[in-house]
Amino acid sequence: MVTHVVVIGAGVYGAAVAAGLTRRGARVTVVDAGAPAGGTSGATFSWTNSCGKQPRAYHELSVAGMAAHRRLAAEATQDGWYHESGNLEWADGDVAGARLRAKVAGVLDYGYEARWLDRAEVLRLEPGMAQAELPPDGVAYFPREGWIDLPRLVGYLLATAVSGGAEVVRDDAVTGLETTAAEVRAVRLASGRRLPVAAVVNCAGPQAARVAELAGLVLPMRNTRGVLVQTSPAPVAVSRVVHAPRVHLRPDGDGRLLLHSPEIDGAARVADDGGFQVAPSAVERVVEAAVALYPGVRAASVRDVRVGERPIPDDGLPVLGRAAALANFHFAVSHSGATLCVHAGDLVAAEVLGEDRSEELAPFRFDRFNRYGGAGTGHNS
Repeated sequence: MVTHVVVIGAGVYGAAVAAGLTRRGARVTVVDAGAPAGGTSGATFSWTNSCGKQPRAYHELSVAGMAAHRRLAAEATQDGWYHESGNLEWADGDVAGARLRAKVAGVLDYGYEARWLDRAEVLRLEPGMAQAELPPDGVAYFPREGWIDLPRLVGYLLATAVSGGAEVVRDDAVTGLETTAAEVRAVRLASGRRLPVAAVVNCAGPQAARVAELAGLVLPMRNTRGVLVQTSPAPVAVSRVVHAPRVHLRPDGDGRLLLHSPEIDGAARVADDGGFQVAPSAVERVVEAAVALYPGVRAASVRDVRVGERPIPDDGLPVLGRAAALANFHFAVSHSGATLCVHAGDLVAAEVLGEDRSEELAPFRFDRFNRYGGAGTGHNS
């Protein structure tokens, strides 16, 4: 059996993989350049769904991910991260409306739960909405979708791993991977620490390509930025994820709301200190759209503006499981990590320890990029 596994990244994937490994008896070290959940996992809309995902294998993986969240929340000794409250979506204009109708038809064909609501039905679910902002009908409702409090989930999964003997190393970036004979032998950290390994799992999110490069692998990524606005507690009842034409929003615990719009993502700029800054006017537009939809939001203030980097492999699909060129180097990297992490992370953990997960992981292996010239290999000695 594999004796020591280093998991690179302490976000949702790293935490889920570590929990799956320790549950199976492995010795695990989780390493992160920052704090657990301090990257994308702490700055994401974290909508759980399989709404229009293609191809079919990706849809099925996402549905299995949603089911894994339900099971974990039911079995856990403590929870509070999982909110299967449903998702409402509608569109403006003929083109956007046609896209939404096609999406609903597609998921219904897959057996996914969805139905159409009229204005009165929506207001019974969300009485705090302004009636004038809603169309008379044509609102899509996906009742099994919801959202995840990812920092809380990461904390639970890492605590589970630590109780199984895992070590969590924070604020210590991976600076090198020692490879010989087509295997990774050790992980080197910025602190000077050297960790001999039997296997490595790359859960580094937006930094996954850099980590892969240390192993001589080229992982093509097209990461994007996402901007989220968190409000102070607001005297308004928002119970569900809402995708309206001008604003996306959801509850964020303790009366707070999380707001997003694709428009605001482009407003993030790199500041002089290397962090991100967002133009106040862009934030104001998103808040105004939220107030128009839920007038009670007017009493809230902006508590935080978060900028996260979404890790998106070049073809948009997850990268999961072992790499053929380095048999003990594994990936758990994707967009939609909130939906996939518990299920996909456990599949990867199982494969690391020798269980056959070929059927589930075959569509998502790193080696698919070689087929269109998107990756190459080489080794560091």
